[in-house]
Amino acid sequence: MLHSLSTDALVRLPLWLGGAVLADDFLLVPLTIGAGWLLTRWSIGPDHHRTVTTIRTTLLYAGITTLVAIPLLLRQGKGINPTVLPRDYFRDWLLLEATIVAVGVLVVMIQQRRPARPSQSPVRTQRRLMLRRSRASSGDMDGR
Repeated sequence: MLHSLSTDALVRLPLWLGGAVLADDFLLVPLTIGAGWLLTRWSIGPDHHRTVTTIRTTLLYAGITTLVAIPLLLRQGKGINPTVLPRDYFRDWLLLEATIVAVGVLVVMIQQRRPARPSQSPVRTQRRLMLRRSRASSGDMDGR
C-alpha cells in the first residue's frame, strides 16, 4: 500500500477513517438511539406494539441502503473519468427508499386490518398458576 499510493493519499486515508468514526459516534449513533427512543415511547400506546417491529425493520433497511449508497451519491460524475458512474444514483436511491417505505406502510396496513389475537382470560391464567403451584408443593412436577 505504501508503494501504490501517493503521500497525499496516505495522509488523507487516516483523516477519512477518523471522520468516519466521528460521524458514526457523534451523528449516526445519537440519531439511532433517538429514533429508537421515540419509537419505544410511541409503542406504549394501545395496540401500537404490533407495528413496532415493522417500523424498526423498515428503518433498518432504509439506513443500510443509505449507508451503501452514500459513496455513489458523493462521487457521481467526479474524478478523471466522469463516465465511470454515469447513472443517476440519487434518483435510483430515492426510488429504492420509496419502495422500502411503501412496503413497510403496506405491511403496517395489513397488520392494522388483522384482528388482534385474543389473549387468555385472567381467570384461565390464574388457574394454570394455581395448578402449577399445587403440583410444585406436592412434589408432582410435570406429572412425575
